[in-house]
Amino acid sequence: MVSQAERPGVAPVVGGLATVMVGFDPDFGDKEVEDLREWLRQLFGAATADEHRVDAEQAPCAIPTVFDGPDLDVVAEFAGATTAQVIEMFTDCVLTVAVVGFSPGFAYLEGLPDALAQLPRRSRPRPVVPAGSVALANGNAAVYPSASPGGWQLIGRTRERFFHPETAPYARLTPGDRVQFVAESALAEPAAPPVPPAVPRPTEPLGAPTFTVEQAGIRTLLQDAGRLAHATIGVPAASPADSTSFVLANRLVGNPSNACALEVMAQGPRLRCLRSTYVAVVGAPTDVSLDSQPVAQDQVVPLTVGQVLEVGRVRGGLRSYVAVAGGFVGPEVLGSQSTDLLAAIGPGAIAAGTHLFAGSLTPPLGDHLLTNDIPSIASHGVIRLRVVPGPHPEHFVDGAFESLRDRRFTVEADSNKVGLRLQPSEDDPAFFDTAESHELDSQGMVIGAVQVPPNGHPVILGPDHATLGGYPVLAVVATVDHGLIGQCAPGAAVALVPNTHGEARQALATHRRHMATAVVGHYPFAVE
Repeated sequence: MVSQAERPGVAPVVGGLATVMVGFDPDFGDKEVEDLREWLRQLFGAATADEHRVDAEQAPCAIPTVFDGPDLDVVAEFAGATTAQVIEMFTDCVLTVAVVGFSPGFAYLEGLPDALAQLPRRSRPRPVVPAGSVALANGNAAVYPSASPGGWQLIGRTRERFFHPETAPYARLTPGDRVQFVAESALAEPAAPPVPPAVPRPTEPLGAPTFTVEQAGIRTLLQDAGRLAHATIGVPAASPADSTSFVLANRLVGNPSNACALEVMAQGPRLRCLRSTYVAVVGAPTDVSLDSQPVAQDQVVPLTVGQVLEVGRVRGGLRSYVAVAGGFVGPEVLGSQSTDLLAAIGPGAIAAGTHLFAGSLTPPLGDHLLTNDIPSIASHGVIRLRVVPGPHPEHFVDGAFESLRDRRFTVEADSNKVGLRLQPSEDDPAFFDTAESHELDSQGMVIGAVQVPPNGHPVILGPDHATLGGYPVLAVVATVDHGLIGQCAPGAAVALVPNTHGEARQALATHRRHMATAVVGHYPFAVE
């Protein structure tokens, strides 16, 4: 309903179990936000009941399942039953899809028996839940369509597929569908976790390749602006981890800001040039060389046939971006070349021996960056991320948001583009009154949301984050510092600095002015 209205400055719109998250332009001031609230009140007030209706005559979708999940004993103890009784209770009920979200094709199934409906999430979410896992939490059941972080209790697994990125409507289940789990015999061959959906590897489009990959680096990804219109089926944006560096690299070589570049993490690739072109490397300080001779970052570098560009170790941060004139081109999945770590869609990391292609050069090219005006990661010290208040203050102790000013965190080793896991200092006070439950009905989430699970270790959501989440959000990293999230390496010290919404808007406006003038000069070149 909100999406169909197409109000300017409003996107994305993500439906949760009991809420609808409506995103809006970060430039909106207090008046625009209040006008939006009033518009939404009127829109929902005038709406007629148009819910997905359940067809009781519809045969439920049968999901064959092996019940051997690592949390099955925990669930049985909570329910005051044996594991066999839990399986019987679960398979006897017909469940209904309430909403689709979190990850692509992840369907929230309601209708659990009372003994299972009060089961909480885990106090600490798992960094990776295997694809095909059958899970329970907070009154719902679900199947994880792809490997992803998750805090639900795992009771079994299935080989069924619930997301098909190559075929519309992509998600197998939609709201209102009926589902029933069927126990497979323990004597049968165990159900294997589903293989991630097959997606096209880079192929050779029309025209000659620009590079051959001699060494791939640790995890070098093709990265464009991401998938911005599929949150309703659980597909994350998968946008650049450091949007500032990504945009500046593209602008230097004359590309649109959303053109496809290489996202380099920790250690970059070695590329042999197959046709003359221009590149720029922007981001955390990185060892860059051309034919074994050092070259500078933050400026246009010409390459001729046979030369070797090597992007080595990333220092003082985590990521850099390699942009090529014309942008990298290749196959798209759901309108993007990006690889989504949560959904396991996209071409994946580049591989040695493959070719990389670029589009046509679009002059003019810049020359270099005025880097002094653009925020960057320091090579030492604390990374300061500005945050504004989150939407769930009632779930935290009084003054929790303001207390962030005096806390310090360390980025944990299992962090990635899905989320930064933060280890608090040992002497930090608790965020919660532990006598109460602090779970949410799953609702829409945004990049930069600072979720706090019951163990008190915050998670900052990154660009590959789940579209829905069930842990309360204490704060949200201001848009101006989204690029810094992608530069927080494991072991880095992080401070969350409370800001008002007005301060965050002012900082973003200043940042945008600097971005508009950051690329200076014009690189001379001859059109072939």
